[in-house]
Amino acid sequence: MKGLGKMHNSLNALYPDNKQEFNAMFPDEKSCIYYLKRLRWPKGFVCPNCKLSSEMSWESSRERSVCPKCGYQATATANTIFDKTRTPLKLWFEAAWQITTAKNGVSAKTLERTIGISYRTAWMMLHRFRVAMVVAERTQLSGNVEIDETFVGGEEHGGKRGRGTEKSIVAIAVEIIEPTGFGRIRMRTIPDASSDSLLPFIKDAIAPHTRITTDGWSGYSGLEDMPYEWNRIVLSSADDLAHIVMPGVHRVASLMKRWILGTHQGSVGDEHLQSYLEEYTFRFNRRNSTSRGLVFYRLLQNAICTDPVTEKDITHGYHW
Repeated sequence: MKGLGKMHNSLNALYPDNKQEFNAMFPDEKSCIYYLKRLRWPKGFVCPNCKLSSEMSWESSRERSVCPKCGYQATATANTIFDKTRTPLKLWFEAAWQITTAKNGVSAKTLERTIGISYRTAWMMLHRFRVAMVVAERTQLSGNVEIDETFVGGEEHGGKRGRGTEKSIVAIAVEIIEPTGFGRIRMRTIPDASSDSLLPFIKDAIAPHTRITTDGWSGYSGLEDMPYEWNRIVLSSADDLAHIVMPGVHRVASLMKRWILGTHQGSVGDEHLQSYLEEYTFRFNRRNSTSRGLVFYRLLQNAICTDPVTEKDITHGYHW
């Protein structure tokens, strides 16, 4: 397990910086299991049954750790997205590396071709990693935030336009950093652009007392009764165009659509759109990371803290 011996208090030793180091750290299945154990129990084995914390555990066959007190057998993959997987962990790690180090991510077709697995397996792996990309305790947006909706999918020409379209509606919130710059984002598919859909998204995504900028759409009515500083701009009477008045949401919407069309060839169904939005959010919010290896490390950290995701959970769209 070359490379794993360096895993001590130095954070840099916990992840590879390039593909050569990746191959050295994870040459086989045993090294992958050892890495997950260090991520899951960084201060020593904690028995899932009796909660005994110990720096030592008995090792049995099939890479199981045995609690020295109650005899409970545990694996590093139990109750994670890797639970009961028949796909070697080495391939899971390879997929995670490609997802986090490729500038625009990878599609299931690309993953199928590059690591030698079936398309269905690649598709399921990607969707499980997308679930792991959402950290339950992630903090809400704050400061100055722009909010708007955009429309994804459907016919690109002809038919209805704007909020009456039959395309999928996506609410977008973007932190604005003065004088010019964007912070973190949140995105959510919503059934319509009514206040019943928009206000819950705002409440979930944005911290109280944040300054919120929206257009004059009636769906934002009700913000005046919520704990926000609401900057409402009626675009029809504004001197500047929408993409100038609210550049953040329009820029993010444009980049997200370009990513779906480029990386995934636009083949994203309505039932799975939220999963792709979560991946894009994960990638966008870490766009300034100085090390893609660190992003790989964070994704695997999330993966071992995420409950198992079954094929049934994903096939017809994950229940976010």
